[in-house]
Amino acid sequence: MKWYLKVVRDNYTNFNGRARREEYWMFVLFNFLFAIGIVIISGALANLTDVPAFIGLYFIYILAIIIPSLAVAVRRLHDINKSGWFYLVGLIPLIGGIWLLVLFVTEGDVGPNNYGPDPKRPNEAEINKIGTVS
Repeated sequence: MKWYLKVVRDNYTNFNGRARREEYWMFVLFNFLFAIGIVIISGALANLTDVPAFIGLYFIYILAIIIPSLAVAVRRLHDINKSGWFYLVGLIPLIGGIWLLVLFVTEGDVGPNNYGPDPKRPNEAEINKIGTVS
């Protein structure tokens, strides 16, 4: 849950930097669980009141989560030293989705890359910086 909140609250529109696999996949998991929960609750309320307007809650949630979903996907691609434009690979029928999935499950680059420092393993300069008292 902390990864979901980190993406939605702290990095809502942050397309810079890198996102670890754990951050990306925990966001995807909780996003899926929340979407299913909203559909179930909306469906139950719509059946009780005979008003299909509750399904609109799902669409509001989807609209609210589009930007952070794109941002975390771009940061995940940055972690493997790929441009965020690689996300468009998913538009290639069948093969594009598989290729994108492979990119998302690939372990990130060790050490800094073109998009920032390694979020999983800080380098020695960062470790020494943390150890000093300002």
